[in-house]
Amino acid sequence: MTDENAPEFDPLTDLLDTLDLEELGTARITVEGVGDRADFGESGATVFLGRSQKMPHGRVFGGQVLAQCVMAAGRTMEDIDDGDGARRIHSLHGYFMRPGDDTKPIRFAVERMRDGNSFSTRRVHAIQDGLPILSMITSFQEASGGLDHQDPMPEVPGPDELRSLADEFGGIDHPGARHLLKRPIEHRHVESNLFVAPDPEPSAHQSVWMKALGKLPDDPLVHAAVLAYASDYTLLEPVIRRHGLTWTDRRLRPASLDHAMWFHRPVQADEWILYSQESPSASGGRGLGIGRMFAADGTLVATVAQEGMVRVKES
Repeated sequence: MTDENAPEFDPLTDLLDTLDLEELGTARITVEGVGDRADFGESGATVFLGRSQKMPHGRVFGGQVLAQCVMAAGRTMEDIDDGDGARRIHSLHGYFMRPGDDTKPIRFAVERMRDGNSFSTRRVHAIQDGLPILSMITSFQEASGGLDHQDPMPEVPGPDELRSLADEFGGIDHPGARHLLKRPIEHRHVESNLFVAPDPEPSAHQSVWMKALGKLPDDPLVHAAVLAYASDYTLLEPVIRRHGLTWTDRRLRPASLDHAMWFHRPVQADEWILYSQESPSASGGRGLGIGRMFAADGTLVATVAQEGMVRVKES
């Protein structure tokens, strides 16, 4: 585990190391005790090992596990080439089932569900202590033409007109502030950030500019994984913004429940991306966040949806 307080710590290098999974081998999956086993078949899973990034609360960051699942699934696509390069991820659907321990490694078991003429489906289980902490299904597609349209990008101030988290918290000697400055993704909120003070004008909408802190490898899979990683940071903020809360409110009990993402067009995660977010509903201790990601030139590159547990514990 890398110590983010070490003088030589580099957040982006640390993220890329976290995404560099070790392939351990193949596990066999069988079904027994239910009659004719042929009805269920027998399958294999390619197993990878990854480390965890240290978090202040001791739980694995959900975006990290999402990104590692994308990398694990994508690694099993390397032998499928339709003549125009590897198939690229176009969607993922995952459920967070248990909190992960950031002091322990995670194993990723990837099942090859199907390789069709145009699409490939993979199922990934992220496992700690023999139990799944995240289960995800991903789909990859060969390059293809077709109908094309998109919504326009919202008109908001550009990133150069906004303050970064380093501008906001760079001079504060506090563990929480120092951790924010060690994130591998830079964020610039169009509206106020929600780390200290609530929004004076509560709304269920917000926009955030974001990008990786430095240059990423020229690998579409890495860019997709980093985008998935970044997608988990702020998507529930429209929920807490709408209700006048902050991340530091001690009554707040947030946790991601599920996460879906659609990759519409090629993306460069080390260039500025506008993450336009809203929350259409919160009820039953859950809040829904929906986000659209636009490249700086207005191209819609991805859409994201996440429901989270958002409970407020009354003292």
